[in-house]
Amino acid sequence: MKVLVAISRIFVGVLFIISGLIKLNDPLGFSYKLQEYFSVEVLNMPYLEPYALIFSVLVVVFEVVLGVFLIIGYKPKFTVWSLLVMIVFFTFLTFYSAYFDKVKDCGCFGDALAMTPWESFSKDVVLLVFILILFFGVKHIKPVFTSLYTTILALLSFIFSFWLGYHVLMHLPVVDFRAYKIGNNILEGMSIPENAQKPIVEYAWKFNVNGEEKVITTDGSYPDVKGDFVSVDTKVIDEGYKPPVVDFSIESSEGEDFTQHYLSEENVIIVVAYNLESMEKAGAVKLRSMSDEALKKGYKVIGLTASAEDVKQRIKTKYRLNFEFYLCDEKALKTIVRSNPGVLELDKGTIKQKVHWNDLEDLKL
Repeated sequence: MKVLVAISRIFVGVLFIISGLIKLNDPLGFSYKLQEYFSVEVLNMPYLEPYALIFSVLVVVFEVVLGVFLIIGYKPKFTVWSLLVMIVFFTFLTFYSAYFDKVKDCGCFGDALAMTPWESFSKDVVLLVFILILFFGVKHIKPVFTSLYTTILALLSFIFSFWLGYHVLMHLPVVDFRAYKIGNNILEGMSIPENAQKPIVEYAWKFNVNGEEKVITTDGSYPDVKGDFVSVDTKVIDEGYKPPVVDFSIESSEGEDFTQHYLSEENVIIVVAYNLESMEKAGAVKLRSMSDEALKKGYKVIGLTASAEDVKQRIKTKYRLNFEFYLCDEKALKTIVRSNPGVLELDKGTIKQKVHWNDLEDLKL
């Protein structure tokens, strides 16, 4: 039992720390995932959506801290009970998502490692087994250091976790795992290779044959059946190749597509504000001076938002902005930069710079 507890202690502790730090690197991204869980279509708790960011920070800080507590042996009973409650909750959540096909990616490892709902559920079941070993063998979990050093390390883990969470919210993630990281080309990210795996779709054809219902499954071809067609249902067996960049576009209010145009241009500054009404006022105030300097130095400046035309015009007037806002999918904009507003520099579709509005002074023009 001592050996099992020792192995479980290291495995669970390290996994919780890694998983927590990846999400703590991008708590805003994890909050978007929580909003998806809280939505009407999933858990039907829309009243919790405004608090998703608070929950996000608290959950990931607690995750990191529990991993540290377990490894150093700080308050074993509290730590193991907390781990058990947390893993039971997340096992239920991932099973619910997988069984009812609600959330495609649980966000367990942020954007660093995408996992299907069933993969997430399997991972949680394995973790549950290891945590149950810790639960029944909690007496074998002893502190690694003296009481004073253990308490200091526990406190430092709290301080570091909260500092990291605050730092990345006020700036940008320390490590960018997304398709829009600096150095990536958006056009290349949108392209699909010629030899890419095609999606596999199963078709269930329903017919009425001599008064009896008959279902025939094919890969899409119409079955050779003597009977009256009733309906057809489709099921995606394998989604095939999915490009890293999806739903990115630069469109005018009239529906004109400027995506290829701006992704082929040099020296383009893009102001990303997925929601202009909730845009940070302090950030909006900074945009005019930034755009003035960029235009003087020969840059083309545009904005991307998912807000309606009347909102765009109102915000432009309010902050005296001298560039046009184009339309783009809100989810894509939230993925591009974890800031509202945020600013990118593009050179023929390649992201050269990306800054939080707090760091606009660091934008090198």
